[in-house]
Amino acid sequence: MHKAQWGVEPICQVLQIAPSSSYAAVNRAPSARRRHDAALRVAIRRVWEEHRQVYGADKVWAQLNRDGVRVARCTVERLMRDLGLRGVVRGNTRPRTTLPKLASDRPADLVARQFRAPGPNRLWVADLTYVKTHSGWVYVAFIIDVFSRFVVGWQASRSLRTDLALDGLEMALWARRARCSAGLIHHSDRGGQYLAVRYTERLAEAEIQTSVGSRGDSYDNALAESFHGLYKAELIRHDGPWQGLDDVEFATLEYIDWFNHRRLHGELGMVPPAEIEARYDERAAALPAAASQ
Repeated sequence: MHKAQWGVEPICQVLQIAPSSSYAAVNRAPSARRRHDAALRVAIRRVWEEHRQVYGADKVWAQLNRDGVRVARCTVERLMRDLGLRGVVRGNTRPRTTLPKLASDRPADLVARQFRAPGPNRLWVADLTYVKTHSGWVYVAFIIDVFSRFVVGWQASRSLRTDLALDGLEMALWARRARCSAGLIHHSDRGGQYLAVRYTERLAEAEIQTSVGSRGDSYDNALAESFHGLYKAELIRHDGPWQGLDDVEFATLEYIDWFNHRRLHGELGMVPPAEIEARYDERAAALPAAASQ
């Protein structure tokens, strides 16, 4: 085949460079940087796909470093842009899913927007959210441990009746039955589901203090609202549309397992909730041993 058919000599004539230089450039082996970038592209896509295709550059970079792949964040951002990969974008719309009760029926606000806890099972926050499906609305209740952001209980239903919130509470109590500490606070908004007699009686039976936001806006339960934003962005809008309760319930089960055990959390220093709790338990177990020495 004549060299001109390769398209090299016409280019050389236009650019006025020697054909031999052009042939050398075409046949030159990829540079070390290009080979490195090619390997990183594979690793970046693997992390992005393993984590539900929702991670942006920050979390992909953090996960790569946790996996032992040392790379600059700017490199991850550049290669993700080249690959057309991006993280999910969170929304901020939320219709009302709880019905407020009168102030006279409401317990005190023991949290006052200070969503911090010294350890697991000191403060739980609870709230409801909604999912639009082809067969109607599905409502999902969550209970989250403030210390670790671990989802300790949840439930999905086609109804906003008290049973929805109560079933989520029962899951949390069962999951944490060996760990609940004295003085545990359960914080929610002013929704009727959380102030219903059966719900408050169950909290009292479990010796859990009830706290309810006093101002009547989203900031009074901001941590739960923040989780709902993640849930909507990373699962509901990302994987929808949804047929009905069954597929939302199954997908939520998978999402919560990933969220608790593998998802890197920015508020926790890019560590999954389960790892934060494991570290706490290790430190707690080491204290008696240190004191006895």
